[in-house]
Amino acid sequence: MRLAAKDLLSIHDLSVEEFRLILDLADQMKANPGRFSRSLERKTLAMIFEKPSLRTRVTFEAGMTQLGGHAIYLAPSDISLGARESIPDVARNLERMVEIIMARTFRHESVVQLARCSRIPVINALSDYSHPCQALADFLTLREVHGDLRKVKLCYVGDGNNVCHSLLFAAAKCGAAMTVACPRGYEPLKEVVELAQRDAQETSASLRIVHSPEQGVSGANAVYTDVWASMGQEAETEARAKIFRPFQVNESLMAKAGKGACFLHCLPAHRGWEVTDSVADSPASVIFQQAENRLHAQKSVLHLLAGKEELS
Repeated sequence: MRLAAKDLLSIHDLSVEEFRLILDLADQMKANPGRFSRSLERKTLAMIFEKPSLRTRVTFEAGMTQLGGHAIYLAPSDISLGARESIPDVARNLERMVEIIMARTFRHESVVQLARCSRIPVINALSDYSHPCQALADFLTLREVHGDLRKVKLCYVGDGNNVCHSLLFAAAKCGAAMTVACPRGYEPLKEVVELAQRDAQETSASLRIVHSPEQGVSGANAVYTDVWASMGQEAETEARAKIFRPFQVNESLMAKAGKGACFLHCLPAHRGWEVTDSVADSPASVIFQQAENRLHAQKSVLHLLAGKEELS
């Protein structure tokens, strides 16, 4: 059980079969964690962080421990990636010391360069372009809630950001229907939509972009949102708040979704902004199930990239 590419930089890079394999193995790991407790024995993960983190750090570090390995946290001040030391030099140092690298960066090119210059696996734990581990956890959650992913009708409401990009790629890989409802001028990157549409031809997935949240959620059995201003966009917070206010996920908007629709958010949530407490804390909300599934999805990726082939 291995991924063809030695790295995980984007969901788009996975085949349909590999995407399914990651989710299937994550299911097994969640149900029977003890079976995999020696998968990464004596192996070390270097965790490079340029941004603050709760879920990413805890789930990767706990995941390595649960797989029998060890994780080293490298804070922004420890490396200053590309400033104190060049990215190629960082990669060539780490490949001689650890077995796998995880990077949470501002620029996607930083993760790409780490992978290009390293002989060991590199995992994108978030960049300005994509957030593949989040989307894997999201679709693991959607499968737990709705079963067959080909029957999922997901509406993402908000900014066409890195999370939105990865959700589009994931929906395309599994044959889901996905609508992005965003303000004009805040659509996902054109190149991402085109790549996802190309992937969708293999699975008959349905992808569309609309500019009305009400139109977007109509008939959806899953509604997803994210912060209006991501890390690095703090200066735009107030301006974005005015533009995105009509895209708030509240009880009124959820009532326009399909019967039994669940609510997702990658967290952290700015409650009272992109989502109200009444939705985030409602029975429809699966945001903490979603957060837990980061652990299982990432353990699956870690094993498939660097784990032992045979498990006792």
